[in-house]
Amino acid sequence: MPEETNSIDYVMEKASGPHFSGLRLDGLLSSPPSSTASPSHCSATASSSALSDSNAPNQPFVIGVSGGTASGKTTVCDMIIQQLHDHRVVLVNQDSFYRGLTPEESKRVHEYNFDHPDAFDTEQLLDCIQKLRGGQSYQVPIYDFKNHRRSSESFRQVNASDVIILEGILVFHDQRVRNLMNMKIFVDTDADVRLARRIRRDTVERGRDINSVLEQYAKFVKPAFDDFVLPSKKYADVIIPRGGDNHVAIDLIVQHIHTKLGQHDLCKIYPNVHVIQSTFQIRGMHTLIRDKEISKHDFVFYSDRLIRLVVEHGLGHLPFTEKQVVTPTGSVYTGVDFCKKLCGVSIVRSGESMENALRACCKGIKIGKILIHRDGDNGKQLIYEKLPKDISERHVLLLDPVLATGNSANQAIELLIQKGVPESHIIFLNLISAPEGIHCVCKRFPSLKIVTSEIDVALNEEFRVIPGMGEFGDRYFGTDD
Repeated sequence: MPEETNSIDYVMEKASGPHFSGLRLDGLLSSPPSSTASPSHCSATASSSALSDSNAPNQPFVIGVSGGTASGKTTVCDMIIQQLHDHRVVLVNQDSFYRGLTPEESKRVHEYNFDHPDAFDTEQLLDCIQKLRGGQSYQVPIYDFKNHRRSSESFRQVNASDVIILEGILVFHDQRVRNLMNMKIFVDTDADVRLARRIRRDTVERGRDINSVLEQYAKFVKPAFDDFVLPSKKYADVIIPRGGDNHVAIDLIVQHIHTKLGQHDLCKIYPNVHVIQSTFQIRGMHTLIRDKEISKHDFVFYSDRLIRLVVEHGLGHLPFTEKQVVTPTGSVYTGVDFCKKLCGVSIVRSGESMENALRACCKGIKIGKILIHRDGDNGKQLIYEKLPKDISERHVLLLDPVLATGNSANQAIELLIQKGVPESHIIFLNLISAPEGIHCVCKRFPSLKIVTSEIDVALNEEFRVIPGMGEFGDRYFGTDD
C-alpha cells in the first residue's frame, strides 16, 4: 500500500468543542508499514513462518511527531510519555542531528537556513532509528545551539525501548525515515501562536535578540515551513490541532499505543487468544514466581494474585444480559446481569491451584475434574473425570496454569465437547502459554477462547516452557523437593 493511501478517514468534529478542527485516524486504523505487525483481526490460520515470527522479540513501536516550529511537538511527546508510564519510552530529537557549521558558515550564521532539510544529518538519524529498532543502544550527539556545533566529548546514551518517539520539524521529509514509523503525528498550531512561542524560546533559551529572531523567521523559518513542513502533513496518520491543549486527541493516541504494545503477535493470528494487559504489577509478580529462589509461601501468594486476575479477565468474556436496578437514592441504574450457567473444570493437579480464585469470584460455583496421564509427549490417557451432569448447558472455565504442548489441553477440551459442551462455550484460563501450545489448541478448536497473563518464548527439547516457571504444581503444593 503506498504510504499516501489511507483506508479509513475518520474525522472527529465534536470531540473537544467547536474549535476542534479534526483528528484524522486514517493510518491509525489502516495497515502499518510492511516492517510492522498486522492488525488484530487476521486469519486464524498459522504457518511455520508464523510460528517463527511469534518467537522473535517484538520490535519497538516507533512514533514520528512533526509540525511547525514551536507548534507544541515537545509538549505532545511529554504527555504521551507520561501516560505510557508502564512502558519504556525514549525520545529522540531531530535537532540533535544538526550538522555542525563550518568556520565559514559560522561567520555568516545569520544567513544559514536551519529549517532546510540539508541542515540535518539524515543519514545518521536513519542509522540511529534503525539500530534502536533492532534492539541496540545508540549514542545520540549533543548539539550546542549557541556555538552551532556538536559536542565532541559527550553523547546522550539512548537504550532500546518499547516505544521510540522521533520528534522534529522535518522527520516526515525523508521517505526512508517515514518508513520506519508505526505512527505519524502532525501537530497543527496557528502560525501566530507558533511565532510568539518561537520568539520566547529563542530569546530566553538560546540567547538571541528579538530582531534576529524575527529576521530569521521571515527569511528562513516561514518559507521552509511552506516548502517542506506543511507538505509533509499529508503523510500524517493523526493530526492534532492545538497541540498539547488537545487532551482528547492525545488520550486516543495513547489508547491505540497501549493496544498495540499489549498485543502479542499470536493474538493477531488468533483473535480468540487474549493476553491480559501488562502492568508493572503483573510483570513484578511474574518476576517473583519465575525466580527459582523464591520461598513456597511467596510463590503461592503471588501465584494466587495472578490467578485471580486471569479468572476475573476470563469472566469478562462470558455473555451477559442487561439489567436495571433501583439504587438507594431512588434512581434507576442500567447494568448487566452475570452469566448464571457456569462451571469450572480443573486439569489435575496443577489446575486445582486455580480453584480457590474461581470460588472467590463465583460463589457456589460447581467445579469438575479431569486427570490425564502423561507418558513423555506422545502417549495420552484419560485416567479420571468427574463433571457436573448438566455441563452441556453451561459455559466452562477450563483451568490449567501452564499451556505447554497443548496435547493435554486438547484431550480435556475434546472430552468436554463429547459431553455436549459447545466449543464456543469453553474458556481456557492459564498463567503462561507457549506459542506451540497456542498453535496446537487454536488450530484444532478455533472457537474456544484462551485467556493468559503472558505468552512465553518457546518449548525446549524436554517440552518445558522457556523461560517458564518449572513444574507449577510441585512448586505450588510444596512437593518439588
